Amino acid sequence: MNQTHFSTPNPGLYTEEDIAQLVQVFYAKARKDPSLGPIFEAHVIDWDAHFVQMTNFWSAQLRGTSRFRGAPMPKHIALPELSAELFERWLQIFRQTTEELGNPNLQQHANSIASFIAGRLWQGYQISNYPDKRPVAIRTI
Repeated sequence: MNQTHFSTPNPGLYTEEDIAQLVQVFYAKARKDPSLGPIFEAHVIDWDAHFVQMTNFWSAQLRGTSRFRGAPMPKHIALPELSAELFERWLQIFRQTTEELGNPNLQQHANSIASFIAGRLWQGYQISNYPDKRPVAIRTI
């Protein structure tokens, strides 16, 4: 898998409000998606807490804050029956969201990070759940 290079966090380019809006708008779309919605609804127990966690995650990635505490890989590995298509759909909705928000800096930086993360999560999922098979990359562009 090729490693995506993205710029370092920059608190001057995006506000906490920008990041909170990204998280809220993205999950509103993902929850309505016929493929992703049922997965999120089955596994997210407390949406308010999830929004806080995801806002902290993206704040750490985009602004360099240190509020995020968590381990995304084990949570994703534990989900049943994920596929490359689901990760690609997640990226598609994420990219639609960043485009609609109208902040080119946020769009470029967040999309680069999202592509990298989706690729790594999918790779880890395959290695953990299908150890006898060679991992297949997702389309990140």
